[in-house]
Amino acid sequence: MKVRTQISFDLELYRRAHQRANDIGVSFAEYVRRLVARDLVRPETKADVTCIFDLGVSGGSDIAAGKDSMIAKAFASRRKRVPRN
Repeated sequence: MKVRTQISFDLELYRRAHQRANDIGVSFAEYVRRLVARDLVRPETKADVTCIFDLGVSGGSDIAAGKDSMIAKAFASRRKRVPRN
């Protein structure tokens, strides 16, 4: 069973799509049907989370081991500032 639908295009896009359909020897409707069908059967690509590992160089720092001293230094440097009024 087929259904009818109506869509709107910008004039230039409409002309180019009609020309493309003509170039490949199909009707405009068939061209649109093929595009939609191809888009719907294409598997969605999922990002591989491993792509975010090893992106940079830590320079030898070890935040896990030194976090307490880093936080303490940050608080100490904040105390040395003149308080706001």
